[in-house]
Amino acid sequence: MSNQRIPTLYEWLGGIDALTRLTTRFYEHVKADSLLGPVFAHMGADHPSHLAAFLAEVFGGPNTYSTQHGGHPHMIQQHLNRHLSQDQRRRWVGLLLETADELGMPDDPEFRSALVGYLEWGSRLAVINSQPGATADQDAPMPKWGWGEVKGPYTG
Repeated sequence: MSNQRIPTLYEWLGGIDALTRLTTRFYEHVKADSLLGPVFAHMGADHPSHLAAFLAEVFGGPNTYSTQHGGHPHMIQQHLNRHLSQDQRRRWVGLLLETADELGMPDDPEFRSALVGYLEWGSRLAVINSQPGATADQDAPMPKWGWGEVKGPYTG
């Protein structure tokens, strides 16, 4: 029996450089999209790198987003009162997956299943947190996504 360590999703996808390429190209597509462009019209130039750092941490990489940007509570706060729709959510997920294909990110079923699982979970949470009356739990733990196992604020 082998004692080989299983790589994290972060390692498998190519680390922060791969995530930065993904989020940078993705937001180029978003800006040109008729449904999403207006939502991100006032996005700062650092938005792609912030999302890359967030995804890196979720997928088992360094905790840069938590230490430099406020962790999951900060991400929740970014969505408060944005009134996001399911159509916008679906387009966001679809464009991100199309961009992953465009850039040749790993396309093995196990990785893509984990990626899609997180994007569906996280984007649905973003929609919930964007509705009137939603608040950010300042103790919300950072989600941790792995190969077929989920550890998020609602799963333990």
